Amino acid sequence: MITRTEKSEQIMKEWELEEAKKAKQKKILKYTILISVIVLVVFGSFSYMRFVGTSGLFIREYRVVNKNLPSSFHGLKIIHFSDLHYNSTFYKEDLIKLVKKINQLRPDLVVFTGDLTDKDTVITEEDQKFLKEQLSKIETHLGAYAIRGNHDYQTNHFDIIFTNTQFKILDNNYDLIYSKGTEPILLTGVGSTMQNDLNIEQAFSLKTEQPLFTITLLHEPDTITDILKNHTVDLALAGHSHNGQIRIPGLGAIYSVTGAKKYPNEYYKISKTDLFVSGGLGTSKYKLRLFDHPSINLYRVVQK
Repeated sequence: MITRTEKSEQIMKEWELEEAKKAKQKKILKYTILISVIVLVVFGSFSYMRFVGTSGLFIREYRVVNKNLPSSFHGLKIIHFSDLHYNSTFYKEDLIKLVKKINQLRPDLVVFTGDLTDKDTVITEEDQKFLKEQLSKIETHLGAYAIRGNHDYQTNHFDIIFTNTQFKILDNNYDLIYSKGTEPILLTGVGSTMQNDLNIEQAFSLKTEQPLFTITLLHEPDTITDILKNHTVDLALAGHSHNGQIRIPGLGAIYSVTGAKKYPNEYYKISKTDLFVSGGLGTSKYKLRLFDHPSINLYRVVQK
């Protein structure tokens, strides 16, 4: 026969077991909620970076002041776009909007600094035709110029498309641009360092009695270090880095790629040279963007 004391001990043990069971259930529920929240945050973040971060078209405006600019070019308006990586996260409707926006801004010069397509993305003949048609609609007062990016060496898309537009290909070459006066500015372009197609001396082979205001197009921004060893550049425009694609406010790019290890972010002053790096329009490798929406740069170049 069970004594009163044994009965009490049995009831106490059953209560303790029930409390332990409830505590375990609460702990499981707590961890389940925590894991669910983490999964939702991670999924939501990746969804945002994939579908929201890669959409839209932002215009980054910059005022570039340089006393070396000829007075006839005061107020020069340049549109700089780069890294379409067409059919990555940048498609037909995006290109139509891009061309429309460029024409609305009424630029004097339009420059493209490489990676029209991506080496891992399928580009059909229909895509090529569409790209040619749209890029040919870009209107400028003084001209349009393009250089290859490292991905553009992997296929023949760049040549097929740009040679059938008004764009002049400027890899390792130069051009003189005249406005209202007789004093020109010099526009130079270099090939890709990553593809061993860099010929700086050829791009700067023009000999003049007086130095000219010089704009240089380069795909990989770190190439500017080699250029400035022997040449003077007033304004350098680059691409390639996408400004990191994933950025932290106040810190900038958290990931840098070969060719943009030193200069991945939007702007640098290197001695007397203004270096601007486009954030680009498409994506490569990772189809994600955070605090770095697709963008083009608008420069207003003035004497003072």
